[in-house]
Amino acid sequence: MDQNVRFQPLISSIQKVALFETKAKLYLIGSNSKETRFRVLEIDRRAPELSVYENPNELEKGDIRKFVQSRSFIRSISAYGVLGFVKFLEGYYLILVTKRTRCAFIGKHIIYTIKDTAMIRVNEASSKQMHPLEQRYVKMFNNVDLNSNFYFSYSYDLTHSLQYNLSAPKFVGTRCDIVKDEPLVWQNRTGEKMTYAFRGVSRERFVWNAFHLKPMRDVVHKDWMLEIIHGFISQSSISIFGRQVYVCLIARRSTRYAGTRFLKRGANFHGDVANEVETEQIVLDGNRMCSFTQLRGSVPSHWSQDVSKMVPKPQIAIDLSDPFGETAGKHYQRLMFHYGAPVIILNLVKTREKRRHESLLSEEMYSTVSYLNQFLPPHLRIRYIDFDMARKSRGTGNVMEKLAKIAETVIQQTGMFYSDDERSQKQTGIVRVNCVDCLDRTNTAQFAIGKCVLAHQLYDLGFLKERKLEFESDCITMLENLYEDHGDTLALQYGGSQLVHRIKTYRKTAVWASQGNDIMQTLSRYYSNTFSDTEKQHSINLFLGYYIPSKAEVNKTLHIWDLETDFYIHNSRFDEIRQISSIPLTQWVSPFVMNCLPAAVSDENRVVKELIKIHSNDAEIIDYYSNFHYDYKLTSFEEHIDYQLSHLSRNLAPAFRSHFSPFEPIRRQQSTALKNPSLTGQSSTSSANSSSSDRSDDESESDEEEKSSNNRNTAPSSSTNSSRAEDPVTLSSMFPMTNDIYGFEIRMPKKADMLKYEKYAEINRICNSTGEPVRPSSPHQYNRHAQMNESGGLSIYNNEITIASVTPEKDIQNDIAIPTVSDESIAIYEKYCMLKHIIMYDFHCDPKILEYVNMFA
Repeated sequence: MDQNVRFQPLISSIQKVALFETKAKLYLIGSNSKETRFRVLEIDRRAPELSVYENPNELEKGDIRKFVQSRSFIRSISAYGVLGFVKFLEGYYLILVTKRTRCAFIGKHIIYTIKDTAMIRVNEASSKQMHPLEQRYVKMFNNVDLNSNFYFSYSYDLTHSLQYNLSAPKFVGTRCDIVKDEPLVWQNRTGEKMTYAFRGVSRERFVWNAFHLKPMRDVVHKDWMLEIIHGFISQSSISIFGRQVYVCLIARRSTRYAGTRFLKRGANFHGDVANEVETEQIVLDGNRMCSFTQLRGSVPSHWSQDVSKMVPKPQIAIDLSDPFGETAGKHYQRLMFHYGAPVIILNLVKTREKRRHESLLSEEMYSTVSYLNQFLPPHLRIRYIDFDMARKSRGTGNVMEKLAKIAETVIQQTGMFYSDDERSQKQTGIVRVNCVDCLDRTNTAQFAIGKCVLAHQLYDLGFLKERKLEFESDCITMLENLYEDHGDTLALQYGGSQLVHRIKTYRKTAVWASQGNDIMQTLSRYYSNTFSDTEKQHSINLFLGYYIPSKAEVNKTLHIWDLETDFYIHNSRFDEIRQISSIPLTQWVSPFVMNCLPAAVSDENRVVKELIKIHSNDAEIIDYYSNFHYDYKLTSFEEHIDYQLSHLSRNLAPAFRSHFSPFEPIRRQQSTALKNPSLTGQSSTSSANSSSSDRSDDESESDEEEKSSNNRNTAPSSSTNSSRAEDPVTLSSMFPMTNDIYGFEIRMPKKADMLKYEKYAEINRICNSTGEPVRPSSPHQYNRHAQMNESGGLSIYNNEITIASVTPEKDIQNDIAIPTVSDESIAIYEKYCMLKHIIMYDFHCDPKILEYVNMFA
């Protein structure tokens, strides 16, 4: 693309909303952050259906003031955006964002998290009695907590990756056909820099309020449409000798086939898998940006687990045979469309078990991939990597080292996105990580990939000499905490508890107390899966619009809690899907997608809703500087992103360090003789291997595998961390002298300095005395105070303080000189004190000061 052509996304003109309520109507007044542009929505409350009217013109502040003063309102509510409308059995409800907090920023695009919402009834209550099930639906809808883990931005599209958001638009209009239409070609031969503003098309798969925004679509201005995502967003920073480099982790949870842990398994007939989350790791350094995208999701086949029996691990069953891999083919084709090729599958499910449980999924997945790869050219085939994480972590096996090798291979094949003012490169392909639940093992594997990716990102930015980062360094500790929070948040959303087996568990550095925490998290997850997951699944289906309540006769006795299964809710077009298609099954990837590979079709054929040519970079619709920096805005430290980053860094800072590089590991003593005790006689760090299925795997291993495993376990580790752990720890290394660190040595004060200090301390006690007798700490101190009080205490003569006493002592007769202030300094101080009076009341000022002010005006 031509470097002289630049594209900037439009900034929403509605960032503040005021709701004014009357008995007949609701008025929504939206404005930009500076409150210079206003729009007005009018909602009729007496209409049987939703009736929304918008004034087509933008208004000014004076017009809004007259509008508000001319009407009498019952109440008013301040908000930051409209999430949409929802209807159950009686009437519509309006959902507003009333509290928000900054959680991250990408460039000058601010990302907010929702902290509180308001649900206002729109339609006026009729005289007849409300439907008895209305409140039950409202309560079920509110079970999806909008106040946690929902995010939005007024200028950045959170539903797409950074690579997509920085790509050039090729088609304009939502009704365009990227297969038949000709794409736009951006070439500016005149050499003049041109700027275009665009309004992008969101990826509806990740928009959680898409169903609620439907009543507003094609009715109101597009700036009213505030789209939110669900998942996890957190940002931290690396201080590289005072230079801040920001690391942002964004996880987008899919709305398709979404649900809880056991009730949503496998995939539906559209190729949408359960537990699908797109995780993007972004590193920012001014105008330079790096990103890497990876995916997690359930095994794309038709399988389930019987939850009717109250057992911790229900039996896995393949519900439907798919010999031609149609469901998996639709899933992998969608990945190629959005991410390109190759698609790399990292399967963490167990492969060999005495009692077949997880291995059913591994066999199903491997056979499907092998079948589909027959119809692809060799360079575009799906890469399948089988990694039995539970088996590899037994004994002294180093799982993280083996995952690091896999991660390096993945990055070499897919690459990563990088962009600055001079060059750019793209990521082509995606790594898809899965285990059975896509929670614990998956999060550890994604961290291993993210650790390797961060080394490549910092290398491309010029902060590392080689593409390698060590554990126990500040940089990796920060990244590990990000992925721990990332895994805990997604585990709470899917499984009802935090992670059970953490990154430290597989690294075997978990503390002894973590075993009790693992047991509590397992019990919490088991309780949630047994008793509350059904209600949570109903709430998700209701919130996303998969189930729509109705007062029709056919639905009066059949509500969402009466349904035996939600199979037909998530497979609504089941009859159409099962019809015989004219496209052969061997052509499971369309020719259009195939011709674009290995690049992603969506990146190379970006579609936008609007495209506007901008004649000035200071135009308000793309003025990110003013949108990022708020003048005269009062904020608290807790709401400020810099405070949160520094607070996080304080938690990560060690008690002592002799170096300040965030890439150097911190030496810590690790004794192999003292292991964490447990009730089973094993280390608590091996809690990931304590299940019965793991022990049964040991019995099924062959002698050759046992021998090779023993050889690997007894071989000395060549990792840097293990060599550092064996270094002797001495008292001088733990508590070095200050001269070695700061360049000076701490010594006992001299006697003369102590006498002078006592003298200043006595002066402070006498001057601040409240008249009450001071209780002596020593007889000598008491007598000295008594002598001073009897003689009048202090005397000042000739700018010198003298301590008077009846019996002069040698150690308190030294004079203390008061520093004198020159007449010139006094004149400057008096002039400074009169400056405010001169400016505020006499309205004139010194010419030098006016010259200084006009210089920066």
